[in-house]
Amino acid sequence: MLENALRFLTLADANVRFVLFGSLLIGATGGLLGCFAVLRQRSLVGDALAHAALPGVALAFLLTGSKALPVLITGAAISGIIGVLVIQLIVQQTRIKADAAIGIVLSVFFGIGIVLLTHIQRSSAGNQSGLDKFLFGQAAAMVNDDLKVMSVLAGLIILCVVLFYKEFKALIFDPGFLQVSGFSARLVDLLLMGLIVLTVMVGLQAVGVVLIAAMLITPAVAARFWSERLGKMLILSTLFGGLSGAFGTFISSLAPRIPTGPVMVLVATFFFVISALFAPQRGLLAPWRRERQNAARESRQHFLRACFELMEQLEEKRPLALGEIAARLGWEERRTERMARRLRRAGSIVGRDDGWELSSRGFEEGLFVVKSHRLWEHYLYYRSILTADHVDRPADEVEHLLTPEIIARLEEILVREKGIDAARITDLHVEDNLYRQGGRDA
Repeated sequence: MLENALRFLTLADANVRFVLFGSLLIGATGGLLGCFAVLRQRSLVGDALAHAALPGVALAFLLTGSKALPVLITGAAISGIIGVLVIQLIVQQTRIKADAAIGIVLSVFFGIGIVLLTHIQRSSAGNQSGLDKFLFGQAAAMVNDDLKVMSVLAGLIILCVVLFYKEFKALIFDPGFLQVSGFSARLVDLLLMGLIVLTVMVGLQAVGVVLIAAMLITPAVAARFWSERLGKMLILSTLFGGLSGAFGTFISSLAPRIPTGPVMVLVATFFFVISALFAPQRGLLAPWRRERQNAARESRQHFLRACFELMEQLEEKRPLALGEIAARLGWEERRTERMARRLRRAGSIVGRDDGWELSSRGFEEGLFVVKSHRLWEHYLYYRSILTADHVDRPADEVEHLLTPEIIARLEEILVREKGIDAARITDLHVEDNLYRQGGRDA
């Protein structure tokens, strides 16, 4: 295994280079075009086209007797294009929905392909044809000529995406704008389908007709978890696809008889699982993580507010004992101590021999929380939403949500309508502090 790993990492073996670069091209182009297919809600089109390509491969061999990759890819491309046109025709001329049309084309063309492959295998040249490898792929069989063909196709795909990026974007998000701009949405859609056909052709030999759809869909879906913007999604999907090809090739090279194509799909699936779980905004764990972050932020603000309010009650400035902070919060001392240490590391409080006190940063943070709380109390009371003895609990819940802009607006309202000096609410040096008087009776 170590020997195989070194052989791969050094790229000394020509076959390793062919397989690696070929897999990179397959993964990258699949990820690139897959974004458009997924956003266009044509995820299964790639699967249908891949299966539709199989009879083209078989017919190309029967007609020419050659198993050269350009010949077989040409046959696959023609068959795939026919499959696209049949899907379009079924959708336009009948009441059959697109998903059903895709299913029909997929099953019928694949059935024809299997019949033709069976016929070829039973013929005199069948055993030497190697066409059965197109079912599941055989990346290890790639040679320099195959890589050249794949590079040309991949380059053509990338060039078309660059040239028609705006049109593809409009097709996905605003087909009406595309029509107004003078482009035919139908022709642009056919161009996109044609590029997907080419992508299927690129990956056909390595991944096979059964798994090529996974290389179109999985990197794109994984990238969708990380971004709402098409450009970033394209970059991430291409990256995920390329890495799937590279790592899939590396893993398959470590041991004999491990097919590269299925391993590539498994690596792409790994990226999908990681994205689905850990993406910051759309991942499955994102709500739980946001909830924890919000809970931690609220606990932090409660602690700082408690320290600020205790300082208001002191006749002379001194460090606050942990016990009195805990009593103010209604927390256990153990929890209070953990939060104190966390805030000390953050620079919000300072530990003394005889207790804790707010740093300048912590004082400003505590001041903001207290101000938010008390201004909201006043607002609720003066708007006659709640009585004076029922405003504290709602203010506790809302204080963490108020932004500086909202606070400024509250100050403006209270000053204009009630003549309240908002600055006095949190002034430690004012003897007749509004809060100490009950606020609402001031």
